Amino acid sequence: MEPQLKIIGVLLLLLALLHVIFPRYFKWKAELSNVSNINRQMMYVHAFFIALIVFLMGLLCLTSSNELTTTIFGKRISLGLGIFWLTRLFIQFFGYSSLLWKGKTFETTVHVLFSGLWIYLSLVFLSIYFIQ
Repeated sequence: MEPQLKIIGVLLLLLALLHVIFPRYFKWKAELSNVSNINRQMMYVHAFFIALIVFLMGLLCLTSSNELTTTIFGKRISLGLGIFWLTRLFIQFFGYSSLLWKGKTFETTVHVLFSGLWIYLSLVFLSIYFIQ
């Protein structure tokens, strides 16, 4: 499982860095111009902290894969991460409307790729806890 955690580490670092383009790609300046200042700032702050925690998860996987797979504490952390990503998978299907991606080639591709990523992350982390 350690090689899987190294792969996950790289993927999570890339995912965290991807958050840098979100404000421009999703046109937050224009989209959020009509919301209150607190709501606009919360979008930016929450996006930053999501990116930060994903980045830190990636670092954890890259630097502590042995501990995550061999220690009781590491396995408990893996369980928590598995629950986190399983919840994210659930949100992918029940938190977002399918109208956002159905019938749109790029959006459907992104939906499928990220669904696969959430499944992969969930399975690896939960396997560490329940199987290894």
